[in-house]
Amino acid sequence: MILKVKPAHTQAMAVTFLWSLALVTLGVLMFVIAYILYHGLPLITWEFLTKSPANMGRDGGIFPMIVGTVFVAGLAVVIAAPVGVATAVYLTEYTRESRFTHAIRFGADCLAGIPSIIFGLFGWVFFVDVCGLGISVLSGALTLAIMVLPTIIRTSEEAIRAVPASYRDVSFGLGATRWQMVTRVVLRGALPGIGTGVVLSIGRSISETAAVMLTAGSVLNMPESMFDSSRTLALHFYILSREGISMDKAYATATVLVLTILAINLLAYWLMQRFSVKSR
Repeated sequence: MILKVKPAHTQAMAVTFLWSLALVTLGVLMFVIAYILYHGLPLITWEFLTKSPANMGRDGGIFPMIVGTVFVAGLAVVIAAPVGVATAVYLTEYTRESRFTHAIRFGADCLAGIPSIIFGLFGWVFFVDVCGLGISVLSGALTLAIMVLPTIIRTSEEAIRAVPASYRDVSFGLGATRWQMVTRVVLRGALPGIGTGVVLSIGRSISETAAVMLTAGSVLNMPESMFDSSRTLALHFYILSREGISMDKAYATATVLVLTILAINLLAYWLMQRFSVKSR
């Protein structure tokens, strides 16, 4: 005997299954965050955030690592964001579908799938050695910029494509040039999606370890320029935990890293929502 399932029952089962998977994913995320905060949050003090590390990181704070993270990740996004958005604008607004555009998208997809250690080796050979930049903040930022470029390109392209075609037609009908249409209409409508790609790029830049270790270095000193070596928070956490230097400092560093990424995401979400309301 064949058991027939009614469409309404099938729909209810599918919704229940999807909700269960979503709750499991959310539960895993909350467990990881709660576990890190439970072990690291009590160790966060003002001295820990404002002092330099001592005794290989067993004592002191993480202020040089905070500065190094801001320098490396910030400079990487500043370099990658204009290039990525400009590439997305060119692919969607200034050219037709061709082998050339397919080659660009294929290259971006390939870059997105390359392991970070390969980017680190490339940055070490090209930026550090060939270009003569040395192990520095600039070398690390350029390497991370190449890593996050595919994310910015693809998210920006999808956001621009989501802008209704009628917006473009109205702009041309009012006598706007293509550049005016892109800068004043399309980019404004696609800004929330572009912002999402930039935020994702910031998160990946902040949390990267392998590529930064080979290009920006792992010294504990305060970076004073783009040509100085530095250590990021993620790399500092990795070294403290991997080498067993201090698990307490490792948990505290991980807590600062998690809270920083959460704050950046919440701030970006609030700004994008506010801009979306104003642009309506």
